[in-house]
Amino acid sequence: MARITYIEFDGTPHEVEVANGLTVMEGARDNDIPGIEADCGGACACSTCHVYVDPAWIDRLPPRDEMEADMLDFAWQPDPVTSRLTCQLKVTDALDGLVVRMPEKQI
Repeated sequence: MARITYIEFDGTPHEVEVANGLTVMEGARDNDIPGIEADCGGACACSTCHVYVDPAWIDRLPPRDEMEADMLDFAWQPDPVTSRLTCQLKVTDALDGLVVRMPEKQI
């Protein structure tokens, strides 16, 4: 179980516990966190679960694979360093304390 903080674009934080084995996207969906739409259901076929990962966490996450990097090209204002698709981030104990921020909108 990992405690993850999702921060809406307006600054509203949502701190929730997410079970190991789920994705960060599923944690948002299961806890009704606004700002992550997840239109493709986690298939890495859209960019509607895009977030900006807190800079302190960048080096603690697995690197983006080619498919995720390609899908981020379709995200709203992607950042080359901090942007990630939450469907591609598997929750483990190592993610306890992760902080992600939502973009202004998902496209």
